[in-house]
Amino acid sequence: MIELYGGKVIWKNGRPERAEEQAQQGTESPENDIDSGRKKTIARRIISAHLTGPDEEGGKLSLKFDALASHDITYVGIIQTARASGLKEFPVPYVLTNCHNSLCAVGGTINEDDHRFGLSCAKKYGGIFVPPHVAVIHQYMREMHAGCGKMIIGSDSHTRYGAIGTLAVGEGGPELVKQLLGRPYEINDPEVICIYLNGTPAPGVGPQDVALAIIGATFKNGFVKNKVMEFTGPGVKSLSMDFRIGIDVMTTETTCWSSVWQTDEKVRKYLEIHGRADDYAELVPGEGALYDGLVYVDLSTVEPMIALPFHPSNTYTIRRFLEDPQDILRETEKRAMEQAGGSIKEGSLTSKYYDGAMHVDQGVIAGCSGGTFENICRAADIIGAGNIGPDAFSLSVYPASEPVYLELMKNGALGELTLAGATVRSCFCGPCFGAGDVPSNNAFSVRHTTRNFPNREGSKPGEGQNAWVALMDAASIAATALNHGILTPATSVSGIEDIYSSPRPGQYSFDGRVYQNRVYNGWGAPSPDEPLVFGPNISDWPHMEALTENILLEVASVIKDPVTTTDELIPSGETSSYRSNPERLSRFALSRKDPGYVDRSLKVRETERARLSYLSGGVDANGALEKAYEGFGDWLRLVRNTQIGSVVCAVKPGDGSAREQAASCQKVLGGFANIASAYATKRYRSNLINWGMLPLITESFETLDLSCGDRIFIEGIRALLEGRVNKIKAVIIHVNGEKSETVFTVGDLSDSERDILLSGCLINYYNR
Repeated sequence: MIELYGGKVIWKNGRPERAEEQAQQGTESPENDIDSGRKKTIARRIISAHLTGPDEEGGKLSLKFDALASHDITYVGIIQTARASGLKEFPVPYVLTNCHNSLCAVGGTINEDDHRFGLSCAKKYGGIFVPPHVAVIHQYMREMHAGCGKMIIGSDSHTRYGAIGTLAVGEGGPELVKQLLGRPYEINDPEVICIYLNGTPAPGVGPQDVALAIIGATFKNGFVKNKVMEFTGPGVKSLSMDFRIGIDVMTTETTCWSSVWQTDEKVRKYLEIHGRADDYAELVPGEGALYDGLVYVDLSTVEPMIALPFHPSNTYTIRRFLEDPQDILRETEKRAMEQAGGSIKEGSLTSKYYDGAMHVDQGVIAGCSGGTFENICRAADIIGAGNIGPDAFSLSVYPASEPVYLELMKNGALGELTLAGATVRSCFCGPCFGAGDVPSNNAFSVRHTTRNFPNREGSKPGEGQNAWVALMDAASIAATALNHGILTPATSVSGIEDIYSSPRPGQYSFDGRVYQNRVYNGWGAPSPDEPLVFGPNISDWPHMEALTENILLEVASVIKDPVTTTDELIPSGETSSYRSNPERLSRFALSRKDPGYVDRSLKVRETERARLSYLSGGVDANGALEKAYEGFGDWLRLVRNTQIGSVVCAVKPGDGSAREQAASCQKVLGGFANIASAYATKRYRSNLINWGMLPLITESFETLDLSCGDRIFIEGIRALLEGRVNKIKAVIIHVNGEKSETVFTVGDLSDSERDILLSGCLINYYNR
């Protein structure tokens, strides 16, 4: 049972109480002391300790983090941006992991070239380099850097270490660049939601089940969007550390900003095992702590869950799903067909249910959410002396780090899984973003990973390929494997109570020699004379012009889906190898959602380049500039002060990954703005701003009726930003010749964000 309450909540006598109930009981209204009450939450105390400027109620907060983390999809671009902006050395521990582009799947030497570049940067600037296959980014940070009261920022959306008392934030690369250059991270003072856990999970119910239940209750209504989830209550004590970590990492899928948990002896023991006992501190809400809402979770009522394609919030209990599978599958398939624009064939998902059972083709237990020690032990215990069968169903297991791998070898779990027919892989995030275990066409895969967005598993719909991914807990995946691919909840396994009382997960022992013998730790000891090692694919960011007096936008894509993910804006999978080459990567932008977008954008970019050439003495070849400005005034006047760029229009873009490339690829292609009803996440909006793209908002997306080729003229945009004006008038000339006017807003912008937009991008801002 999960209940949501959107009013003020006060922490009193070890539990949350609704403010309205206290008022009815004659207790003094907390509204009289909101500021002091809010500062008594765990989250707000941590935030206050990391402020770099005055704490002004309701204003922008400026923060400094204790450590940074990136993986090999993102760190090249981040360091290249920081180098172009004056980087000398890393001012805080910066961990470069190599858990995404670990395989040379495409592009020959590209991935390993990036790894060599990363190692040379760690040496030159004083960083920490974790080689490929040694640890996934978030497991390494949990084991080696997260601690009570700390703040960590990472260039991966699942940067979540709240179970260890760390307020961790996943952001786009430019936000890490700011920290590398000693500049603050800015955010509006976030609301804090109390996540009150009570009870104990039943045997067979795992962390992914609890996480999916919470996501299902909070995502679609935006209950915790851009807020902090603060986990408290007696139910916390009933959970092991791996169980807490498994729930916590999935909070990203609620679109919250960050998360943090109350700490106890289990956290102290976890840090002690990892050689960092000094990083422990007891964190509990202060008496009178004021929360902005409440999520009540009765852990004892949570059942095994499944998140059907194509979102972690598309949740059902497995029991409910199996009661009515055909109707649920039909509805899921229908939505998917609408979203995919016809590339999915009718019956490709519903055909998986036959002979009275749901048939699964593949199981995967992997990454920062699934590959924990306890999850894999439970999977081994459930399968036991059984096997996964010699037919089409397959099971693969990816431990989250080499120390975890080592312990699983010692206790026999990996040997038992191997005997049962599972394949055990290295520490790799591939299945989570489409670079490992890509299913066969139309296959149905169940995964204990973080996301099941369209095509994130690696299929190519443009080539007639599609696959279906559902999220489940490792325990139920193991139960399904034991049943040779018939979808089965772990709670139905014979003797599950005895399995969960098994001591095998027992006492985990961490052997730090794995890292001591392999990880390069140059923190605090930079070598400025160390040469950087560049591969042929590593390219600098192209030059970007400052914002002109006016701006002319041409619509290059219109997406009317309720939500557009970053995977749709720039696909994951094999494209990841090209992320050290901005120009080459940009050719994949929207390739699986709107294949014509790149060509339309490039055409607009050529017009802007023609404008710049004209200003340098060129001519208006074929009248392209005159045609571009037609209807808005004298083109000879406008050409000097009105740049021309493309714009993507989407109802709610930016759900999912923190990858900055979702925005930077648009900018490289000549994009200057997005138009949206709202932005799905703070991190995507920040990515737009940091790449000099206007985050325009409209209250009338549908009535604007924008189409590709429509031109939007905004007069005096530079003066409006300089004057801190948020409402922006625009004139639209539609492709059919009709003319209309509208008003956009840009939302709340800090002074530095306005300056970044005026400069054209973050690099220009730092090089003024």
